[in-house]
Amino acid sequence: MSQRARGEEPPYRRIAAEIRRRIDLGELRPGDRVPSARQLTREHGVAIATATRVLALLRAEGLVLTRPGAGTVVAPPRREPELSRDRVLRTALALADEGGLAAVSMRQIAAELGVATMSLYRHVRGRDELILAMADAALAGAPLPDAEPAGWRARLDVLARAQWAVYRRHPWVPHVISIARPQPLPHGMAHTDRALRATAGLGLDRQVRWHLAITLMAYVKGIATNLEMGALAEQDTGLTHDQWVERQQATFQQLMAGGGLATMDALTSGGVDVDLETVFDFGLRRLLDGFAALIGSGPGVSPGR
Repeated sequence: MSQRARGEEPPYRRIAAEIRRRIDLGELRPGDRVPSARQLTREHGVAIATATRVLALLRAEGLVLTRPGAGTVVAPPRREPELSRDRVLRTALALADEGGLAAVSMRQIAAELGVATMSLYRHVRGRDELILAMADAALAGAPLPDAEPAGWRARLDVLARAQWAVYRRHPWVPHVISIARPQPLPHGMAHTDRALRATAGLGLDRQVRWHLAITLMAYVKGIATNLEMGALAEQDTGLTHDQWVERQQATFQQLMAGGGLATMDALTSGGVDVDLETVFDFGLRRLLDGFAALIGSGPGVSPGR
């Protein structure tokens, strides 16, 4: 069972909290050096990647900074800006990017901002509204290009890849976006409008154009729902995808050889270059091939055909 499933904090957050406590107590003062990444690996028995992430988190919080020749030191105190909806959103986004939606709570956001939990409700009505606002802010962070390429296929391809880039940057967003029930997300609606606009002038009726737009977005979202699990697994284990596969290779080979999975065994021999990026790219191209066949069949096409 992973640390996250057991409700434990990841090691990098636990170590960062200890350094943060020392700064709060004045044990580490502005200008004092904080433990380097190598010191943290020795003192806490963690991987260098985990130690590096500790310092990156403290740097993002403005508690430490890097000075040439001095290393990482405690930053001078700064005057925090007044609480605002934008600050609440940015803090919630950072929490979700680090630990998924489960890490986002009104209490945790208040703790990160150093304010009372109830003060947040002056800016957002509750967690549900906050989560939707976070998703829309994530979409706003990767605006669509003003100049659209020529042709419906190129336009849908650019749109799909823009959505994929948002999901890659914020792996929790696919779990917020709903295909079954429309949501009042201005930037999400802009993506839908762009998809509908791409098929204008092709002689298709409105039902077909809506089905093409929604199918495209559902495809991107469906593949992207796997991103967060991979990111959290890497965070919990400290192993990249390739490292994890390498460690599990012998187990997989035994299962395939002894479980009647001869086809998988044969096609895996020599290595297979398959990951979410290649699957996304392959599937998108084939999906657009299918759209092309549908569009080429003439204006009489219907969603059920």
